[in-house]
Amino acid sequence: MPCGIIILVIEMAVKILVTEDDVFLRDGLCEMLKKEGYDVVTAGTIEDAKASFLKESFNLIILDVMLPDGNGFDMCGFIRSKNEDVPILFLTACDDEVQVVRGLDAGADDYVTKPFKLLELLSRIRALLRRNKSTVYSCENIFIDINTMTVKKDGENVFVTPTEFQILSALVRNSGVIVTRAILLENIWDEGGSFIDDNTLSVHISRLREKIGPEHIVTVRGIGYRWEDGK
Repeated sequence: MPCGIIILVIEMAVKILVTEDDVFLRDGLCEMLKKEGYDVVTAGTIEDAKASFLKESFNLIILDVMLPDGNGFDMCGFIRSKNEDVPILFLTACDDEVQVVRGLDAGADDYVTKPFKLLELLSRIRALLRRNKSTVYSCENIFIDINTMTVKKDGENVFVTPTEFQILSALVRNSGVIVTRAILLENIWDEGGSFIDDNTLSVHISRLREKIGPEHIVTVRGIGYRWEDGK
């Protein structure tokens, strides 16, 4: 059996960061997106948005242009300096061409003009998620690219074996969710094409903790493991 990335039965919910200072609009967007099955984190300022962005991994970021402590263009630039792949959707109060171009040049993928129709916004969100299929996960100082099977810590490449990467990918894709040892043992295979055993799994987990930090891989005694983005 060839080595590759496993897909577990447990799917991590799509997580969206909504940065909007208008409380009513922010709460409305949050409610609508949650009804669509998305996991939503909200922020009313750039400071709060940065804190959430650095703490968690997002599949999409919705960003207002005008915010109390700065503008969305600068925030967009900050995001792009840390993550080149996560889709960014601007909310703007005007469709002035100069503003739109400025946003796109800053790194945004799309924009919606206020007031907007909810169905249109949902359509734009789904399109960005389909187009991106984000395979880059980041938390604090760790970046994991599923497509290229690369791991970086503090900007430096971290060598992991193909088997270790399978385990890491499974945990990261299900961030915050317990992945049982049984599921890992049923889906992870070694470089020779054989499924790993219980002792081998423990060794790989131990090595991953040494390489990327023990705080991210939490043991749930008697059950399995859970990936934590960090505090």
